[in-house]
Formats: sequence, structure tokens, C-alpha cells
Amino acid sequence: MRGGSVLRVGNASGFYGDRFAAVREMLTGGPLDVLTGDYLAELTMLILARDRLRDPSLGYARTFLRQMEECLGLARDRGVRVVVNAGGLNPARLADRLRELAQRLGVPTVVAHVEGDDLLPRREELGLPEGLLAANAYLGGFGVAACLTEGADVVVTGRVTDAALVAGPAIAHFGWGPDELDALAGAVLAGHVLECGAQATGGNYAFFGEHDVDRPGFPLAELHADGSSVITKHPGTGGAVTIGTVTAQLLYETGGAHYLGPDVTARLDSVRLTEEGPDRVRIDGVRGEAPPPTLKVGLNRLGGHRNEVVFVLTGLDIEAKAALVQRQLAAALPPEVRPAELRWTLARTDHPDADTEEAASALLRLTARDRDPAKVGRELGKAAVELGLAGYPGFHLTAPPGPGAPYGVFTAAYLDAKLVEHTAVLPDGRRITVPPAAGTGHVAAVTGHVASVDAELPEPLPPGPTRRAPLGLVLGARSGDKGGDANLGVWARTEDAWRWLAYTLTVDRLRALLPEAADLPVTRHLLPNLKAVNFTLTGLLGEGVAAQHRFDPQAKALGEWLRSRHLDIPEALL
Repeated sequence: MRGGSVLRVGNASGFYGDRFAAVREMLTGGPLDVLTGDYLAELTMLILARDRLRDPSLGYARTFLRQMEECLGLARDRGVRVVVNAGGLNPARLADRLRELAQRLGVPTVVAHVEGDDLLPRREELGLPEGLLAANAYLGGFGVAACLTEGADVVVTGRVTDAALVAGPAIAHFGWGPDELDALAGAVLAGHVLECGAQATGGNYAFFGEHDVDRPGFPLAELHADGSSVITKHPGTGGAVTIGTVTAQLLYETGGAHYLGPDVTARLDSVRLTEEGPDRVRIDGVRGEAPPPTLKVGLNRLGGHRNEVVFVLTGLDIEAKAALVQRQLAAALPPEVRPAELRWTLARTDHPDADTEEAASALLRLTARDRDPAKVGRELGKAAVELGLAGYPGFHLTAPPGPGAPYGVFTAAYLDAKLVEHTAVLPDGRRITVPPAAGTGHVAAVTGHVASVDAELPEPLPPGPTRRAPLGLVLGARSGDKGGDANLGVWARTEDAWRWLAYTLTVDRLRALLPEAADLPVTRHLLPNLKAVNFTLTGLLGEGVAAQHRFDPQAKALGEWLRSRHLDIPEALL
């Protein structure tokens, strides 16, 4: 697939359930060489695992098959290759379905797939824990590259890193080897910007009011042979590509300066961002180091069963009403039917002297968990409903209690990369083994964290008058999840704001602003080139998104909560 000086790679999906029409929009909106789609996430792998339990022929993102039914001929006519991780837990089956579809549509299509990430059949051999629904290693981009080099029009993978969907085509196009670390690192960061779709073009963006984001377009990257890239979008599409939108995405679900991957460790502290024109941001200067000797493995299992009952508390004496219902329910659940975990959360959504009943009401949420589904089902619902005429005044629920539902748990393990098979499977039956990278990088990858030190603090901002105001007036933020940990990136848009941010938003200050993190391990990483601070809040999300540990189980709005908190801000910044 070696080609010209620029490779144009677009994205049409950031998650399983993203905008269905994006594939057609990207294929018709302007020139592309490759169209990628990211369909997988920690929660998605659990969903696909449950699909596979019901029907062993499933386990892939079925949405993609429907998108190809509509657009496979269009991609072929325009000479656009398609690379997706929609194969999930069953890439071979999805590849077969695509060949059947191509034959039925009369569209000649070479479909290849990448496998080897699924470690569940090797659980005992690899010493993985029992009771798993899925166990998948995060593979790199060289398997994708092998498929493209051998002439594939469509490449389907399982659990590769999200960035590998972009790095793989770049490896094939420019002929990079595993030792071209700077180029690989640049492509990986371009892939990281693209992987979440419209998040790079103004979606989920702190300063959304500055752009037309009613329907943001999807992003694309113009990649060059040295690994540099320009992030942009098709002309006439909504949203915006700015240094701010690219910075936000570079901080999303990353940590410190070392962004670990199976092909390369990309140095986030080396990134240079330059605005080249409207909706054009150049990424260059990226340095790469050897990848770690281990691969991350995502483990999904059933954690038990959960249920939720939400009590509505209206008007006066909210705290006393909440205390009463908690005492009453505790007395109504004898030990033999009491769930192992009962968690109460009071959301003070009520307003004094409100002009609507809803505005006068608070929500008291009870979340119950237990290994036994019976303990979070009928008995819990019965105990709640029986309080209807014997509880606090104005008693009602948002919905009748239902049966409990299973919840999942995600954890990460790390295996020697040499133990994981990485194979490109071609339609003629050939199997190309992809050797592991010569991993010599950070052995701290076994924990998933590489500590950074505040070695590059800028000059502090001189003292001056301050005003109490929301942090978000001067700082942007974006947050997300990695298993049970939350990532929170905060960036400044001016040099002076950066000088203030670096000294003001310490770990202790963050804990004070976000009391939910007060007792948690918090790691702070400085990224001066991005004028940013990135935090990892270890354990904030409990056992991960599927366990629904907190109100915002993926920490998607954690950054916006932080931006709403008030601090004494220098007036010169306001």
C-alpha cells in the first residue's frame, strides 16, 4: 500500500452506537484514502460477550454490517479502504458476513481480518482468573498494515488499540518499520485524536458556545511520512478543529508524558500544535520511545446483580425525609434478604419556593448489589413499595421497582507481549504472523502508570487582585474512564492562564474541589507543551463503568463539575 506523500485517514465512529450516517457523510464529503471506525470500549466488550453467550456466531458490532450494506459500493467506487475494530470478539465471523454481503451486492471486495487478541481460550495456559466473559489483549497496528499491504479493501479487527486503526494504514502506506519510533508515535497520537470521532471537531468540548456544534462533522488526519499530521474535517461540515479541540482530545483518557502502546511509547510532552488555518491543526515534533515489554489485557466478568430505587422527596425537611426512609427500609430488610451492598445518594435538585413541583423535589437513590439476584429483586422492591402510605409525606418513586440486572466488572492485566499471538488472516487462507515489538520501554506498564514529576513548572504569575468565579471561565477540561480510574485533563488557552494553572491546581486543591476524590490516590502530570495538567483519580469509578459505581459511571462530566467550582481567580485572566 505504499503511496504518495500524504495519507488522508478519516473517522466515522467513536463508539458502538455513534452516528449511523457518518460513514456515508465521510465517504461523500471529500477525498479520503482510508476510513476508520472505532466501535469498542470496555463496556462494549462486555455487551458483545453477552451477545456471544446467547449466540456463539455473534460478538461483533452488527451496526457496521448495516452501514456497509448501504456504503460498501460507495467506498469501492471512491477507492477508499475501510479499517474498523467492529469485529469485537468475533472478527472472523464479521469478515465472513462482509464477504457474503459483498457477493450479494455484486461489489468485488477483499476482506481480511486480524486476530490473536482473544485470550479467553488460553485462560488456564496464561494464568488468567476464572469466571471471565472476555479477555482481550490490546494489539498494535502492524497486523492491520499486513492486511492492507496484501491488498485488503476492508480490514476487520478485534481488540486493537483505538489508535492502531490509524497507525496501521500509515505503516502500510509509508512502509515504516518497528524501529521508526518517532513516525509511529506521531501516527499514534493522530489516531488518538481521531478515535473518538466528533470529540475532535467540537463535540463534548468545554467552550462549545464558541462554535456551531449542533451537528459537528467527523475528523480526518492528513498524515505525512515523518509521522506529522494535520487534523481537519470535510469542508462545509459543522463543528470546528482548533488547538483547543485537539488539546482536549489529546488529554482524553491519557495520563502523563508517556503514552504507552504496543508499537511505541509516544511522548505527549513533545507534541507541538500549530493552527495552520481554519479547521486545520498541525501535530508535529512527536518523539517516540520503545514500547513496554507487556501488552494490556482487558478482563471482563460478571460482578453480580444490581438494582436501583429512586425516591422523590419534595418540599420541606428533605434531609429528615431522607433519613426516615433509610431507617424504615433498613428495618424492613431482615438479614437473610438484605443485599450485600446498599448505597444511598441524595441529589439536592430541589429549589426553595419553587414554581413547579419538580423543581421543589430532590432525588434519593438507593443502589443495591449482591451476587444473589433474588436479594436485589422482589424483596427489595416489596420493601420499598410497602412504605408508600407509611413513610415520609409526599412519598413516591420515579418508577416501580423492577427485577435486578447483572452488572459487569472490568479489570486490566499485563502480559509479556511474546505470549500473545498477533495474526493477519487473508481471504485466501494465508496467515501472517506479526512479531511482537522489541519492548524495552517502561516496565511500569505493569501498573498502567508512569509517574511524572513537576520538573518543568513555568514562571509563576505575579500576584494581583482576584475575583471569586467558576474555574471554567479560564480553563477547559475533559474527563473519562480507564477501568475503575478516572482521567481528568485540564488545559489553559493562554500562557498566563497556564502559569496560574500549574501552581494553583495541585493534588490537594483538586481533592478539595472534588470531595469525592478526597480519600483517593491522585496523580498529577504536567504537560507544558499543551499548557495542561492531567490527573488520574485512582478508584473513583469502583469496578468500572459496567458496575455503575457512581452517578456518572464513566466520569464523562467530571471535568465540567470541576469547571463549575469557584476559586479566587486573578482578575487579569477574567
